[in-house]
Amino acid sequence: MNRLPFYLFVAALVVIGLALSLYRHSVYGVPWLPGESRAQWEVEARIAFDATGDPVKASMAAPNSQQGFILINESTSSQGYGVALQENEGKRSAQWAIRSAEGKQLIYYKARFLVDPDAEYTIYPPRIPTPHVFEELRQTAAQALLSEAFKQSAGNLTLTREIIRQLNDPKNQNAALLLNSINREDAIVSLLSMRKIPARIVASLKLEDGRRRQVIRPMVQVWDANKLRWQLFNPISGAEGKPSNLLIWSHDYHSLLDVVGGRQSAISFSMIAQDISPQQATREKIEAEDLLNFSIHSLPVEEQAMFKTIMLIPVGALLVVFLRIIVGLKTSGTFMPVLIAVAFVQTQLLTGIIGFLLIVGTGLMIRSYLSRLNLLLVARISAVIIAVILIISVFTVIAYRIGLLEGLSITFFPMIILSWTIERMSILWEEEGAKEVFIQGGGSLLTAILVYLAMTSELVRHLTFNFVGLQLMILALILMLGNYTGYRLSELRRFKPLADR
Repeated sequence: MNRLPFYLFVAALVVIGLALSLYRHSVYGVPWLPGESRAQWEVEARIAFDATGDPVKASMAAPNSQQGFILINESTSSQGYGVALQENEGKRSAQWAIRSAEGKQLIYYKARFLVDPDAEYTIYPPRIPTPHVFEELRQTAAQALLSEAFKQSAGNLTLTREIIRQLNDPKNQNAALLLNSINREDAIVSLLSMRKIPARIVASLKLEDGRRRQVIRPMVQVWDANKLRWQLFNPISGAEGKPSNLLIWSHDYHSLLDVVGGRQSAISFSMIAQDISPQQATREKIEAEDLLNFSIHSLPVEEQAMFKTIMLIPVGALLVVFLRIIVGLKTSGTFMPVLIAVAFVQTQLLTGIIGFLLIVGTGLMIRSYLSRLNLLLVARISAVIIAVILIISVFTVIAYRIGLLEGLSITFFPMIILSWTIERMSILWEEEGAKEVFIQGGGSLLTAILVYLAMTSELVRHLTFNFVGLQLMILALILMLGNYTGYRLSELRRFKPLADR
């Protein structure tokens, strides 16, 4: 058989993949190595609500340039809605309106931020707040708590830290009385207003690459009269200062989203990190007919975050092909280790290994009992699936009750794949014995660990997501490995006696 067309096809895949990667590097300045250039965060807000058929007006607080971040671009996506971006004394908002809408509505707002420790932004001095007045009993408790905190402070910031410390004290009856009627953030701001200290609750986002459906976290900002700036406080821990991965989305937490003409409104956030050159960050680089609009980067951020994991699967497939064809490692199932490795990425390695062994070990005991019942295959595998679900549920509850929160992530394991794995191993045990089960099970676990190490490599994650052409090169390499018909490395031990001679 003429293999020339095959080799030409493989060569074409390599050339096209290499050309696309070079194009991404030369035209868009995407670096070959992570961390070579400045970072950019793409954050997307997803607004969902049910319209009632009346005119709809939705208003969302929008972010601005701030300490550590420069807002370089923002855009919205809303079918049929008019949109306007407004700003008043540093408070920005995005407003959507439509004459009539009915049913499920989705609105997207996307903002891009360049990470810059020297970012310039405007600080608006606050007004002197009106002292908050509680009802009589709580007013007395608030004054007592504030008086005690004031004695142990030396300024606005130290007073804030002391107030948070007292609110966190479970033995402080005044704090317990206040927190029964008001949340912690409002309590801090109200207590500070009684000393005429400007403070406000801000909406913040913790930036984590590839995260989806994130929610806003309330934080407290207090005016530092000495340095004429706002200082951020964590209302739970009392930690002072703005972490490098924290984005202030809005300076008005209570007005984050307002919807008129709709009900059951909700807002969630997705985010993704990208490495770009500083020159690119300051200019528009994506045009309507550009190739980039046909790439993963043109998708909503939530889908991009999902693809950041999906694009790692071909790397896992390449490792499995190499280990099975070249090394000769036996696994239970062809690509089951890849799916287990994906689960390890979510659960962390140690937690994932323990969870895998517990589920498979318990499942094999249950499967051994089912084999005595002489059930048909469909009924047997269905019973194993239900058993796996129950095992995961029980282990998750036990982990939560004893305080092992890492055990909650065991639900990320692919239940159907685990069920078939248990079924396969059980049949293998009956036909080949326990030794073969341990060989294939151990091979699967070892392969999953190696795939996990590859998937969690910053270099691999950077290359697979930013250079889609690399997937074509991986495909070409897999096709070439598929033509290998020689000895596997594990088979060479048969020739050891010849070498000894």
